[in-house]
Amino acid sequence: MGKSSKDKRDAYYRLAKEEGWRARSAYKLLQIDEEFNLFEGVTRVVDLCAAPGSWSQVLSRVLIKGEKFGRTGLQEKQEATRRYALGLDKKELVREETKALAVKEPLKPREGVRIVAIDLQPMSPLEGVTTLRADITHPSTIPLMLKALDPDTYDSTTTTASSPVDLVISDGAPDVTGLHDLDIYVQSQLLWAALNLALCVLKPGGKFVAKIFRGKDVDLLYAQLKIVFERVRVAKPRSSRASSIEAFVVCEGFCPPKGFKASLDKPLGAGTQIPIPEDEPSPEKKVTRTVREDGAIVLDFGPESEDEDDVEEGGRRWIPPFLACGDLSAYDADATYHLPNDRVSLDPVQPPTAPPYKRALEMRKTAGGAYGKTKTQR
Repeated sequence: MGKSSKDKRDAYYRLAKEEGWRARSAYKLLQIDEEFNLFEGVTRVVDLCAAPGSWSQVLSRVLIKGEKFGRTGLQEKQEATRRYALGLDKKELVREETKALAVKEPLKPREGVRIVAIDLQPMSPLEGVTTLRADITHPSTIPLMLKALDPDTYDSTTTTASSPVDLVISDGAPDVTGLHDLDIYVQSQLLWAALNLALCVLKPGGKFVAKIFRGKDVDLLYAQLKIVFERVRVAKPRSSRASSIEAFVVCEGFCPPKGFKASLDKPLGAGTQIPIPEDEPSPEKKVTRTVREDGAIVLDFGPESEDEDDVEEGGRRWIPPFLACGDLSAYDADATYHLPNDRVSLDPVQPPTAPPYKRALEMRKTAGGAYGKTKTQR
């Protein structure tokens, strides 16, 4: 989130700098938490594709510092609105606020919280967050992540965490080319790598949140995620522009099939088949897998029905519910707002650590130009 943004009237861009967030994407995670209460009972988190660190910053401020955003912040806001609507005694409100200020103590880090952030790009440090500069698509990243999660009990001979994590999040996306089919394919491969890591460290009942691009075949992705999670839903935060095809899958209730063991040697069981348990499920819940000639796997949830076009559970396709996060009181990410006359331009909260365009800026500055301007040649 640099200082010279193309659209200074983006409400979330300016609000992020005013409230000290590294990027406007922090509001996406906060609004997802408002809808799904992600952070309840969470103490161990892995943040993939973390740079520049806005999501890790949310984790640090919520889980470690104890600040209230998302679901808890929304509940306090609703309570304040209720008290105002009921017309409670103003003296009582002033008395409570004065009492709260008098007993207010500095925030202390919570015990047992462990956050690991991984990205290819360097990231400035955050309080309580262990940062790793690694490639999530490479098998060598798993030992580094497991050692960061459990430095005292780490065992180099295993590919699973001794103390599984509660939540794995990923806000990663490739450098888009404008060719939508190619961008969606590359994004799906990034999601596949993130899910590989999640399977190795998530505990039963854990959660997984990741960015996706909603294309024509995205329902196959939902069906695949439904195999290892009890609930799969799609969220579109209000801070995400409606013109963008991005959305976020929110997977809850991690429950891998019987006989499945996560391993990067054979990611997601590639090249193998999950054994069918002796106690097969009832016909109403039976899942069949058919391999087509082109190698694609067709999933059939439930028995064959007369209405094969039914997209609800029991038909041949399963489509998760799509939920919009953020109420009407939030800013519209696609709208622009007039700037006040006394507006002061703020510096970025955290400038890019090693931007790929750094060398180009230095050369342009040496030539006598800056911010797109160069000396006039005569």
